[in-house]
Amino acid sequence: MAKDRQLPDVQASAPDVSVGLSHVGVTGVEKLVTLEREGKRPVVLTAEFEVYVDLPRERKGIDMSRNMEVIDETLQSAVDEPTYQVEDVCGEAADRLLAKHDYTSRAVVSMEATYMTREETPESERATQGTIDIVASATAREGEETREEVGARVTGMTVCPCSQQMMSARAAEKLADLGVDEEDVKAFLQEVPQAGHSQRGHATLTVETAGTPGVNLMDLAEIAKESMSARIYNLAKRPDEDHMTYEAHANARFVEDCVRSMAEQVVESYDDLPGETVVTMRQSNDESIHQHNAHAERVAELGELREEVGD
Repeated sequence: MAKDRQLPDVQASAPDVSVGLSHVGVTGVEKLVTLEREGKRPVVLTAEFEVYVDLPRERKGIDMSRNMEVIDETLQSAVDEPTYQVEDVCGEAADRLLAKHDYTSRAVVSMEATYMTREETPESERATQGTIDIVASATAREGEETREEVGARVTGMTVCPCSQQMMSARAAEKLADLGVDEEDVKAFLQEVPQAGHSQRGHATLTVETAGTPGVNLMDLAEIAKESMSARIYNLAKRPDEDHMTYEAHANARFVEDCVRSMAEQVVESYDDLPGETVVTMRQSNDESIHQHNAHAERVAELGELREEVGD
């Protein structure tokens, strides 16, 4: 008799404090995601998911086990049928979440995964590997088309233009003291960029639209890499180190410059996307001569960016 007794649905009871919640769910859910590629072997990612729904003020809690159930069902579906885009996995999961929780009006699913890339060092042309962090999410709302977001977070190198300018002024003074002609000093400083303090930079670029964005993830990663002073590589022989150092100092950029570079490249690369496309651009630099770090970001619709870049 005890086994047949129906346990009370505590989650459906009224809370002690009647306040609605915007995000309730689970984090740190690790799953394998298989992405098909035409003419190539599939890519298997170890992805970490966050799964949320909103909770009305009259309900004590969500059905937490249903969130885990929907992730398992969705990823199994991704294995059974060809899936080519990580944002679609998030979109399908968000749609299922909304359907399974009849008391919610919004469901959010996000994921991150590390993707290994094959690269070649810039001077020694040695084969090496790199990593990018894939970032994807989806938001499903009642009566609206599910919005999907996809992008990448990459690592590079930046050099501070301010400290470089100070070093250039010092070099000009020393060369003048040595009797070097002023015009020769100018020519030398144009050809040989001076030292500046460097940072390891972390650039994030994502695109969000109603439905699938229809952009290539690797193209977004390339834009993010190009926004910084120089690329970095896991393997670097001395000629490669010289190349990266020179390139970075010849292209010194503030953290703000990196974000603006992403904005310019996105506008140039995606003239076919609707103006309502939401673009998120972030740059965070690990400072080398300060105990703090530098950060800049911009979240804007593509139409806004087109107007600003075009001015």
